[in-house]
Amino acid sequence: MEKKRRNYLKIACYLVVPIAMFFFLQCLLVPKYAEGVVEGNMIAEYYQEKKDFDVIFVGDCEVYENFSPAYLWENYGINSYIRGSAEQYIFQTYYVLEDTLRYETPKVAIFNAQALQYDEARSEAYNRMTIDGMKWSPSKIKCIQASMTQEEHWIEYVFPLLRFHSRWQELDGIDLQYLFDRKKVTHNGYYLRVDVKPAGQLPAVKPLGDYSFSERAWSYLDKIRELCEEKGVELLLIKAPSLYPHWYSEWDDQVKEYAAKYGLRYENMIDQAEDIGIDYSTDTYDGGLHMNLSGAEKCAAFLGEILQKDYGLADRRSEAELSKIWEQKLKEFQEDVNRQKVYYGIE
Repeated sequence: MEKKRRNYLKIACYLVVPIAMFFFLQCLLVPKYAEGVVEGNMIAEYYQEKKDFDVIFVGDCEVYENFSPAYLWENYGINSYIRGSAEQYIFQTYYVLEDTLRYETPKVAIFNAQALQYDEARSEAYNRMTIDGMKWSPSKIKCIQASMTQEEHWIEYVFPLLRFHSRWQELDGIDLQYLFDRKKVTHNGYYLRVDVKPAGQLPAVKPLGDYSFSERAWSYLDKIRELCEEKGVELLLIKAPSLYPHWYSEWDDQVKEYAAKYGLRYENMIDQAEDIGIDYSTDTYDGGLHMNLSGAEKCAAFLGEILQKDYGLADRRSEAELSKIWEQKLKEFQEDVNRQKVYYGIE
């Protein structure tokens, strides 16, 4: 009996130790997205939240850099979260939204129409920044299948070590610091920037041979709309007020037509920038591509009025538990604002 027990222990060690080593090396070698390109951490942060949001934004950098959930809470009592990631393609947006609706049913989902221009993934790096942060679920599996480029392999999403095994040459202190835990890089999905770089000379607008969005892009917008209808979520289409990449009037007309056909609201914030109060000499940190904090607050104010007056979202600042959560969030947000102001030399 004792001999059998020892044999079982040996077998267990032979199995457990290699498996433990495999997953330790995987944690060590996968990118940490803690400095520089931090966008790879954004999708995963949602799972740490208490999921009781009135509004969920979905999309690419034109949502996570242009709207401040902190402002929506402080001024309207709207509890919102941005499930954004770098160059989030529309098929990925659908599966991120599907994944989100596994946990909660917000009153409004906001989708930025810029993503309609892409119907295929352009880069594994961008794929990774959306997909790797998703928890395993049927939504993640389908997102991988919809996203993979020809050079990618399914098994490398299941076991990222197989993709990043050669990264040992790049390891530094950050990889050890965030070995088992990731650095928080957003505030409710919002990527904060307080610095200013005014919009200057933009690249010349290049005419396109075909301005039509693809059937695949439209099919995924249909899926987003139908999913929202099924779950009882209002879908709001927007175009964020970014000056570049250029948003063609031909594209805008197609979105307007789609919104009218299905009774959706569409807000082109480029056309309404003056009414919103956006000043491209002070409200952008990268020459007009994305808003800084002052611009993101103006965009949030614009949507806050619409969400409260036209979608009937209640002011929830009287809710004790939620207000306590936001008290801590706002404290962390202000600390980050202050740190950045010191870093950028802003009074």
